[in-house]
Amino acid sequence: MPNQITIKQAAEIMGKCQQFVRVGLQRGLLPFGTAVKVKTRWNYYISPKLFYEYVGQPKEPD
Repeated sequence: MPNQITIKQAAEIMGKCQQFVRVGLQRGLLPFGTAVKVKTRWNYYISPKLFYEYVGQPKEPD
């Protein structure tokens, strides 16, 4: 399992746009990662374990 999932990968798996994932993480509405603002840029981390549990997959698909 990878250490991180990208915003793009998460959006594709969820069937949502990347902005949906970014804003959800920024507002604390998506329970599988974090968003941290450093100066004017946002940095994101998505936990693979929490993400796949959230979308109903026990692990990363093969």
